[in-house]
This record gives sequence, structure tokens and C-alpha cells, in this order.
Amino acid sequence: MLADPKTYLAPLSEELTKTWPKNRLVNIVCHGHSVPAGYFKTPVVDSFHAYPHLLHRALKARFPHTVLNVIVTAIGGEESESGARRFEAEVLCHRPDLLLIDYGLNDRRIGLERAQAAWTAMIQAAKKRNIKLILCTPTLDNGDLVELRKHAVQERALAETFELGLADSFARWERASAEGTSREALLSQSNHPNEAGHTLVVEELLRWFPAPHGV
Repeated sequence: MLADPKTYLAPLSEELTKTWPKNRLVNIVCHGHSVPAGYFKTPVVDSFHAYPHLLHRALKARFPHTVLNVIVTAIGGEESESGARRFEAEVLCHRPDLLLIDYGLNDRRIGLERAQAAWTAMIQAAKKRNIKLILCTPTLDNGDLVELRKHAVQERALAETFELGLADSFARWERASAEGTSREALLSQSNHPNEAGHTLVVEELLRWFPAPHGV
């Protein structure tokens, strides 16, 4: 069963509301490929308009007293097997309070079985340390979506199996398309979102952070 957006990160949201001297440093880590890394029209890396930075800004607006880091460990061109190999040394070392995983676009290169094994290894390693996770289904590109849809389905299933959070970017982009927004209007190039595309991901992520009462 998928985690409940109203309660899964409620303790973290409560932590984010604390004021000095009761507050503490909170770390969110975004792990994945070129999309969270901030690649727009390659080779341009526009970090400040990619969803990790947009999420940081949105959370600071919602929780103005928090001391918050949003740390990006994503690498352009990487798939989840490579991400799993460096998980201990380059991701868990940041002691995240929350971890986002986003590899669906590039995992088409390694296939569903290998991707599932890599995602499962990262999920299990994080859960052993009581780290909360949100899995991100892929943003769309301008090619055929058959294989991408299969990875989105697999990532939803992993979130349900391990009772994790899910930012269903794939579904959010499809909904935008059904409402009349072309994929091209959300892309900076064939496989990278523009700021509007990244903003849809942030909307999915923010569902998991209950706002303080009165906000």
C-alpha cells in the first residue's frame, strides 16, 4: 500500500515548523539522473530552475523558520545501477531526512528487471537507516512512451510494496497533456524538462508536506 500523503512526512513537516533554538538542520537528498541534476538543453545545467531548487524554495516559503538543505547527488546520463553503486558513499553520507529517487528515463537502457533490483537495493539500504523516501516516476520525453510507461508502473509498484511516498511525475505530465498542454511546452529539449515541466514535479512533491495550520 502506498504511504498516506497526509501522514507519511507529518513528523518531518513538524520538524520543519520548529523555530530557533528548537530547530535543527534538515537534509533532503535528490538522487538520480540528468533531470534532478538540472540539465536543460545539454550542455546547459540550469540548477536554479530544476525541481530540487524549486522544491527548496517552495518548502522555505511554507516553512520559513527551518534550516534546510536540498542536496543533489544526481549525475547526467546515469541509470539506477550506477546510482546504487555509489549510494553508500555519495548519498547516505549526507544523512538525509528524506530521499528522492528519480531514474526512470535512463533506466530504459537497462530494462525493468535490472532497474527493479537497483531501486530495491537503494530502498532497502535507506530503510535500514529509517530514512523516508519518495520515488519519482519519470517525466516524459518527446519519443514513444511505451517503455517509459512500464518503468512508471514498476516504480509505483515499488512505492506500494515498501509503503513509500510517490511523486507521480509521469501521471502529472500525462494529465497536463490531456488538458491540452503539449509535451513540447514542458520540454527544454527532447528528454529534459523546462521550468514548467519541473514545476509539475514540484507540485507532486509538495503533496507530501502538510502545511502548518493556518498556512
